[in-house]
Amino acid sequence: MENDLLDIVDDKDRPVGQASRKHIHEYGLKHRAVHVLIFNSKNQLFLQKRSKTKDTHPNKWDSSASGHVDTGEEYHFSAKREIIEELGVQIANLKPLFKIDACMETGNEFVWVYQSEYDGHFKLNENEIDSGAWQNLQAIDSWMRSKPEDFTPALLKIWTELKTRKIVKI
Repeated sequence: MENDLLDIVDDKDRPVGQASRKHIHEYGLKHRAVHVLIFNSKNQLFLQKRSKTKDTHPNKWDSSASGHVDTGEEYHFSAKREIIEELGVQIANLKPLFKIDACMETGNEFVWVYQSEYDGHFKLNENEIDSGAWQNLQAIDSWMRSKPEDFTPALLKIWTELKTRKIVKI
């Protein structure tokens, strides 16, 4: 995982080189990632608690699925791959919501955020995820306001965007 090859990108999200994940994180280079928000028919959002062994933000609550875009990979393909790798399911109805420019909160990642709906069960990848749960949107909002330290900075930024763009109604 540390040696996964990722694209280094410029300020316009254009590839300018490649390096290992470890090197990119160590030097704070701009790169690409995806976050997927999976809602059920009760309008609850599935959140995952990152594994305690993760090198960034261990034990923090995060998007339903998230991860880096591999070298030469398209954002959409990466989102589908991350759902399979982390949640053990294939989801066909993936909708792009918005893109966040690389910033401190995202760890210098350009992030495409996707949404989907799913009512089944997940088979969580225990190397990636400690646990997961469906959460009521109002409860998430209240939790984030009272204990933001429980969440990854990227998810907090995504949540703000969701509310600002009125994608979720709290």
